[in-house]
Amino acid sequence: MFTGECGECAHCMSEESNLCDLLRIDTERCVMINDGTSRFTINGQPIHHFLGTSTFSEYTVIHEGCLAKIHPDAPLDKVCVISCGFSTGFGATVNVARPKKGMSVAIFGLGAVGLAAAEGARISGASRVIGVDLNPRRFDEAKKFGVTECVNPKDHNKPVQEVIAEMTNGGVDRAVECTGNVNAMISAFECVHDVTNHIFFPYAVANDLIHTCLTSNGMRCFCRAGVWQFLWVSPARMT
Repeated sequence: MFTGECGECAHCMSEESNLCDLLRIDTERCVMINDGTSRFTINGQPIHHFLGTSTFSEYTVIHEGCLAKIHPDAPLDKVCVISCGFSTGFGATVNVARPKKGMSVAIFGLGAVGLAAAEGARISGASRVIGVDLNPRRFDEAKKFGVTECVNPKDHNKPVQEVIAEMTNGGVDRAVECTGNVNAMISAFECVHDVTNHIFFPYAVANDLIHTCLTSNGMRCFCRAGVWQFLWVSPARMT
């Protein structure tokens, strides 16, 4: 798991955080924590660890806090998405956005993360899950994951947030932005109803959007990896 847990810091002891002080995501560390060296070499030269996991290799060495034991019968072709894509989207919806039964949810971006977010909205009981994507070839698959309506911004001569507002009599109750694109983030801010006004970003937010975040009305939240504490939830979800 690229988001590890030492099990002892304040973040690990909290049910509301997965940002371990020791093992949080660090794209620049690239070495083992205990001695600051790499475990991989080629022709005598070190090869650095990617996100602390190096899972593009057939075998790897990781910190024990990044390792979760799963049932031996768990299908690896499905388990492989749990650590990142699925958990980021599904967790952003279920753990953070928490739409109530009957609410409407807009999902921006219908890639793997967006589909997981849509599935989280479906399981939560959302009555409408509006998927937004520039690629219409994703729409049929998205409907298998709970998306009830699909919108391609290129099909309209007005901003997509205005289209969604018209579709929902003023805006959706929740918006989950899963692309990392600044324009999509702004659309997510502006498509929610002014009564509920909850926007959630499972990806990192660009610096040039910070001002928009601070000056927008309502609640917004930026989360990482769906706020899952993997060492606790993974074994239970992978049996």
